Amino acid sequence: MSSAAAVNRGRLDPVKFRDPERTATGAPRAHVRLDRLDILWFNTGTLCNLTCADCYIESSPTNDRLAYLGLDEAREFLDEIAADDLPVREIGFTGGEPFMNPDLPAMIELSLARGFDVLVLTNAMRPMMKRAEDLLALRERFGARLVLRVSLDHYAPALHERERGARTWAPTIEGLKWLGDNGFAVNVAGRLKWGEPEAAIRAGYARLFRDLGLAIDAHDRVALVLFPEMDETADVPEITEACWGLLGVDPGAMMCASSRMVVKRKGAGRPVVVPCTLLPYDARFEMGETLAAAAGPVSLNHPHCARFCVLGGGSCGAV
Repeated sequence: MSSAAAVNRGRLDPVKFRDPERTATGAPRAHVRLDRLDILWFNTGTLCNLTCADCYIESSPTNDRLAYLGLDEAREFLDEIAADDLPVREIGFTGGEPFMNPDLPAMIELSLARGFDVLVLTNAMRPMMKRAEDLLALRERFGARLVLRVSLDHYAPALHERERGARTWAPTIEGLKWLGDNGFAVNVAGRLKWGEPEAAIRAGYARLFRDLGLAIDAHDRVALVLFPEMDETADVPEITEACWGLLGVDPGAMMCASSRMVVKRKGAGRPVVVPCTLLPYDARFEMGETLAAAAGPVSLNHPHCARFCVLGGGSCGAV
């Protein structure tokens, strides 16, 4: 098996990713242990001001399958981290568009005040700009410990808008420029879906950042994160225990070796913990209502595990 030839663009074979312990061929399925909980993600809710063409979480102005996470609910998990002396260094906020959640500034402030670094994923459009005063106050108090990662799907307006919709480029660039001009720690997330070599994509972003006067290094894989694509209906090999050696991939480099995500399902009384940012809906991956309950190994029993993480080398974290 090689990562270069790993993804078959045909439809996913329905016998795959059924058994958490065995692949369709009967081989032992790969699992990933939690080496150390380094980053805890809070999904703030699936509502978004945009409906993108290929959003893996299907966020939109009407998708509320994941409800808004509240400040008190986030505080419970931060309290658990403190009580159990867990090695979490960073709190990530994702959505949906996190700035649509009215509790987001308070959750950011609480996380920073507790000593965590904070990463917020945003499209930098109107919901973010409505919280400009809150953001400026947070930057004044906490400086570069607050990082905002702006989604900019391509360095060319037409391709960005092919994904995000008409008239989305200008307000995103305005928000990105506002962050840069006001001294925020900012990075950018793009995509690899365009059929260009990665080097060409990074060169295009470098030109854009230079033209905008932004001090973002497009050749730094943290400052500019380029995500592999995720299509859970396209065929992909299942990952067996033998694949780690065959592919030369370290299971400790997988997201679920160092992260967990908190989600709150619509109508649920309490949030639950899932392995990572990629699996918000699949009930098979619910690990419990506490971080302690979610400390067990993760079965790589989903196409995203294979395509994005193992074969694509993707990660949603800052490092």
